[in-house]
Amino acid sequence: MGQAPIQFDRASGVLEGANLWERTAALALSTGSKISSHFSHMGYNACANLLRKTLPERNIAIRLNDDAVFEFPYGDGYWSKLLNRAYTYEDELELLFEDSINVDYVLIDCGANYGYWSVLVSSRPFGAHKVIAIEPSAQNFPKLANNARVNGDRFEIMKCAIGSARGTARLSGSKHEAFSIAGATNAGGEEVPVIPLDNLIADGKVNADGKYLIKLDVEGVEIEAIKGGARLLAADSVILCEEHGNDPDHTVSRYILDQTPLKLIVYDPRSKRLETVTELSILDRIKVSTHVGYNVFGTASAFWLERIDALNAKTARRMQ
Repeated sequence: MGQAPIQFDRASGVLEGANLWERTAALALSTGSKISSHFSHMGYNACANLLRKTLPERNIAIRLNDDAVFEFPYGDGYWSKLLNRAYTYEDELELLFEDSINVDYVLIDCGANYGYWSVLVSSRPFGAHKVIAIEPSAQNFPKLANNARVNGDRFEIMKCAIGSARGTARLSGSKHEAFSIAGATNAGGEEVPVIPLDNLIADGKVNADGKYLIKLDVEGVEIEAIKGGARLLAADSVILCEEHGNDPDHTVSRYILDQTPLKLIVYDPRSKRLETVTELSILDRIKVSTHVGYNVFGTASAFWLERIDALNAKTARRMQ
């Protein structure tokens, strides 16, 4: 058994259980996030991962709210931005999750990584929703399982990838936040099982008549995942998809708009609204950084479209 995790409370800023060097590193990680936030955290991950090499191997447990703890290896470049209390991770998703606290929905967290959204959405302040967290990586899955455990095993975990049909694929990559089965060859990586989203209905994990928010953080196989989820997406579902900043063709959004019955919605920081997309040119303006992802939403559900309209109306009233 390794050292107990360092503890950090985002609400109070209190850091406990850290030695002097670990405290100094926390200050550097937080300050680095504040400075690099002005240019979409360019270079932050690489610098944090260098600093991590000077730190002893142990976890940090971040208290996200009074019912949510998120653990990850201390100094991790991707997640250490959480030490900056002003930082919000994927704020357009948080907007929808916070507005849906009183909706009886299930989160299907595909490409869950270490389980950040699974931990939050299953917590009381976010409505204590049922969550199925799906992660294919043998490197990431134990960290996801640990976060399920430290939060009372309140969400279900599955070790597989999401695709268009049941089978197997090779998973590869050098960064834990970017492992992918897209374009993987038989050389290198690990073999992982693949299931289509609709198998969650066939296997009795979810009902066809439920309400769902489906986070698809599947690194290049979004279109295959959508193809494998036609039945689930015909229900009261919203897919939350990553649109890559380095893709000027907006491939995922173009597919949703042209090839599916789903309405495409994107958060526009200029209007502070979730805007229905009819022309992909809006994404040319929104996708300002090539090294980050932007979330787009797809839904054919009248229920969720009404919720989004109401959310926009609330935002408009607050801004008056």
